[in-house]
Amino acid sequence: MAAGILHSIMFHRALGLIYPKNVDSELFEITYMQCSDFVIERKVDEKITQFIDKVKKHPNQKHQICVSFYESKNKQTSWFTKNVERCYWEHWYINLSVAHNPKADSGKSHHSKVVNLEEGAPNEREVRHSGLESSLREVLLQIINFVNEKKDHIPSIENLEGTSFPFEITISSLSDSAFGMELLKRMLPHGNRPCSADFQFLKGSDFV
Repeated sequence: MAAGILHSIMFHRALGLIYPKNVDSELFEITYMQCSDFVIERKVDEKITQFIDKVKKHPNQKHQICVSFYESKNKQTSWFTKNVERCYWEHWYINLSVAHNPKADSGKSHHSKVVNLEEGAPNEREVRHSGLESSLREVLLQIINFVNEKKDHIPSIENLEGTSFPFEITISSLSDSAFGMELLKRMLPHGNRPCSADFQFLKGSDFV
């Protein structure tokens, strides 16, 4: 799921020459687009791996993935020196929480991708799977709608190098109280929160 969301954001915010690639979700009847770009794929994969590691270490905390696009501008700090300043123009927030599944066998080794949708009774499994699929489909549509509606804040692309603007992906693991404070803190400096999505998984569900 995280891969589909992150790649969809990167694809729909790619402003240079791109080669699109259709990707079929391994878990759901959903196809999403991603940039056929090695640098973007590597960064997304690295962050998903980092996210999974955080979930394993802090399974009872809420987690947030933030995709931020920025420009690099030279800032004159004195007569002789200049610093490169990051001017963020868009943030995307994906909020995730993992709920403990009391039926899960604590003795089982975890799959490398963390989640196991096969846990639980068949009907419970189907409801959970259907809910996650609907949530993912809704978020992918939200991404498309937003990028088509909100364009005025996008910087000029005259000097754009590569497939997309510079971007960073950050991951936070926070307690319930700190989670809201961190979100507020991220919003204040730039006052721009274009899109957010919230998911809840049972411990052992698949994130990618």
